[in-house]
Amino acid sequence: QVQVVESGGGLVQVGGSLRLSCTVSGLTFDDYVMGWFRQAPGKEREGVSCISRSGATIYYANSVNGRFTASRDNTKNTLYLQMNSLKPEDTAMYYCAAGLRSVCPDSWSAPGTFGSWGQGTQVTVSS
Repeated sequence: QVQVVESGGGLVQVGGSLRLSCTVSGLTFDDYVMGWFRQAPGKEREGVSCISRSGATIYYANSVNGRFTASRDNTKNTLYLQMNSLKPEDTAMYYCAAGLRSVCPDSWSAPGTFGSWGQGTQVTVSS
C-alpha cells in the first residue's frame, strides 16, 4: 500500500521561510519522479515543481522559480521543498505526488501526470 505523507506546513510571515517534507512508503522511491503541487481556495491545483528520479533535474513553476528549491533523499524515501521569500499568494494546501516515469514530462505541471498523492499540508503566509 502506497503512502505519501507531507509535513512542515504552518503559518509564516511575508518574507519568511518554510521547509516541507514528504515521506513515501510502499513503492520503490527512486523509480518515481516526484512533484509538488499546491491548491488555493477556489483555484485549480497547480504544479510547483517536478524532480527527476535521481534529483539531478528539477523543474519549477515560474511563480516560484528562484525562491523555492526542491530536493530528494532517495536513501530516506523523502522529498523536500525549501520555500524562501514567501508571499501571500503562496498560501495554499501543498501536495506531494509520485509518478512512475523515467523523467519529468513536458506535462509535469498537470496533476494527471502523477498517480499517488498525499493528503497535503497547509501553508499560510500572513501579511
